[in-house]
Amino acid sequence: MPDDSNPRRVSLVLPIILITIGILFLVRNWHPAFEPWSILLDYWPLILIFIGLGKIYDNFQRSRNPGAVAGISVGSTIGILAFVVVLVLLLWHGRGMARRRGFSSAVSHTSQTVDLQGAKSARAKLEMGAGELTVGADSAHALDADFRFNGSYDEPRVDYHVSDGVGQIDIAQDSHTVHFGNSRNEWNLRFGKALPLELRVEMGAGQGNLDFRDIPLTRLDLHLGAGQVDVDLTGDRRTDLTADIEGGVGQANIRLPKKIGVIAQASGGIGSIRTSGLKQEGGSYTNEAYGKSPTTIHLKVTGGIGEIVLNQEP
Repeated sequence: MPDDSNPRRVSLVLPIILITIGILFLVRNWHPAFEPWSILLDYWPLILIFIGLGKIYDNFQRSRNPGAVAGISVGSTIGILAFVVVLVLLLWHGRGMARRRGFSSAVSHTSQTVDLQGAKSARAKLEMGAGELTVGADSAHALDADFRFNGSYDEPRVDYHVSDGVGQIDIAQDSHTVHFGNSRNEWNLRFGKALPLELRVEMGAGQGNLDFRDIPLTRLDLHLGAGQVDVDLTGDRRTDLTADIEGGVGQANIRLPKKIGVIAQASGGIGSIRTSGLKQEGGSYTNEAYGKSPTTIHLKVTGGIGEIVLNQEP
């Protein structure tokens, strides 16, 4: 006979966290200027603090009333609700606090051109805390970069040097420790169509619009903390491509070619995986051209909370 003398307490922590994340995504879709991710990245340890204090309270109450009927973990629930309240205050009252700290909402605009300087191929590393990243291929140089940002961010730094025919492009940016109000940070990067490229992207939060149709990309490493990324890997390719895309919270939309072989491994933590034009074989997804075309795209996509969409072009 089951022992019901010590029933488990019900925790509402995970449902409240999921509801809060869902609400933030909805507000972000309705108001594109709304950027909650930088505040979340700065203040997420408060979740641990509030829940820890709540568990101390729950344990104290159980020690005082060992015979009490188990129910909802009151302390943990109050703790996560307290975090939500603090988060709302930071998001909605942040603009006035930003003014008192001297942050400016004015948008700055800078641009920079990187010449080949004899490079036959390139490696690029992008480090972006939060914002919107757009990548395309219509430059006559190694790179044409356009940046728009407000006072929450410093001007991005572009470093370039050539060694043994390989151009190394490094783009990084400092941001203020605390972001209040609606921040703006947009990078528009255009690479050359003839320069083979290895690209590594470290992005904390935001949106990525990455169009590699006309870029001779040979390797892609993309790490996105929270947000949405749209990646276009269609187009003709003369060499194999290895792509590793990792997202924490959000959605990854990957557009794949029909005439070039594709083998993809996709896994998600809490979320779903949708495919179009691919067939599943074991733990991998392949298209009809896999094993038949002279070049192959090797793709690995990992998601935390959200959705992974693999869509083959018509």
